[in-house]
Amino acid sequence: MKQYIILLFIITPFCLQAQETKSKETRKERIEKNNQKLKKLQKDSEDGALIFNKQSSFLITLRSDGYAFGYERGKFKKINKTNLWWITLGERKHVKEEKLSQEFAGFQIGNPFIYGKQNNFYLLNIGLGQQKLLGGKSNKNGVAVSAIYGGGLTLGLLKPYYLEVIGRTPGTIDEIKWDEKEDLRFLNTDSILGAASLGKGFNEIKMNPGVFAKAAIRFDYGKFNDIVSALEIGINVEYYSQKVQQMVLLKEKYFFLNGYVTLIFGSRK
Repeated sequence: MKQYIILLFIITPFCLQAQETKSKETRKERIEKNNQKLKKLQKDSEDGALIFNKQSSFLITLRSDGYAFGYERGKFKKINKTNLWWITLGERKHVKEEKLSQEFAGFQIGNPFIYGKQNNFYLLNIGLGQQKLLGGKSNKNGVAVSAIYGGGLTLGLLKPYYLEVIGRTPGTIDEIKWDEKEDLRFLNTDSILGAASLGKGFNEIKMNPGVFAKAAIRFDYGKFNDIVSALEIGINVEYYSQKVQQMVLLKEKYFFLNGYVTLIFGSRK
């Protein structure tokens, strides 16, 4: 028994030393691996790639049928891919919208109004997508070109459009929305005085859920990689669960297609 105990005391230090040596070698290899990775990232950055951990940006969008404002977050995935999520809020206009105003003796009376508009159409989009780098910056002052694609959920918000019209009682003003069965003053320009206040009808908003998808090209012209300054040009498609009526007597629609340009500004970490 004593012989085994003595042998154990002799062997143990060598085992511990071997384990420590192995641990040191592993740690050294890990450090070297990290250094190599950092060198590669630095080289990629110098070659024009967008190297970062996270990015956050604000969006200002002009669409062929309206406008939107939004916020976007990005998470670096690999050298040429970034995962994105975004949220936008905007308004869709109808191509047939025409703003008019009433005049008396050369002076405008009432607010300008859109003839035949039945609903204001607001929309809230929440989406997921990816940014794929197509071409990095040739230098710090160059432009990085990326493909953007993704989709998600959209929520259409329809608010009745109200007009101020000559009241049924002499000397009064009525605020009315479109109702083909009860009040045709809505389409009678001799009765219309102007648009009602913007807040009128918000308590009557109806929701219409749907889905959307988009594809675009993004040009990042930021002087430094830690600053997001970009222009995005693309197309967007949306489909709603119920038909959307924007204008009186014009066709309702489930499907919408538009082109857009977005100004993007933010930062990377």
